[in-house]
Amino acid sequence: MLAIVALMLLAMPVAYAVQPDEIMSDPAKEVRARDLSRELRCMVCQNQSIDDSDAPLARDLRLLVRERIAAGDSNSQVLDFLVARYGEFVLLKPRFERQTVLLWLLAPLLLIGGGLALWLQIRRRSRSGADVPAPPLSPEEETRLAALMSDEAKSS
Repeated sequence: MLAIVALMLLAMPVAYAVQPDEIMSDPAKEVRARDLSRELRCMVCQNQSIDDSDAPLARDLRLLVRERIAAGDSNSQVLDFLVARYGEFVLLKPRFERQTVLLWLLAPLLLIGGGLALWLQIRRRSRSGADVPAPPLSPEEETRLAALMSDEAKSS
């Protein structure tokens, strides 16, 4: 039963939060508005685009995007307007700028650093003498080992 419910949830189409009264009459402008809405973060939900969010603020932002498009703004002008108003956080995918360079480069740098550390560790282990045989046992160690082995053989 649980598997059927899971399959039904996976098969359901993604429901967008755009309401019918928000849709622009010009299909080309509506496509632009939807594309821009997918690039903007819902300030309430934070991990959803305003295109996916049902929050009232997301609706307000969708309407604002459509107003700016209807006024003749380009996509970059709409995004610049919203960034000026709400900050860089409103973008789901931040721009590559001086302030965000660490955000963009941190993951690749950590991956490269981890790979380098792993390579150095493997190299160090291979050099540490894993190929060098262990030194022979001393006479006292040999007698102790023989005694332990004979005790083990008697107890089994």
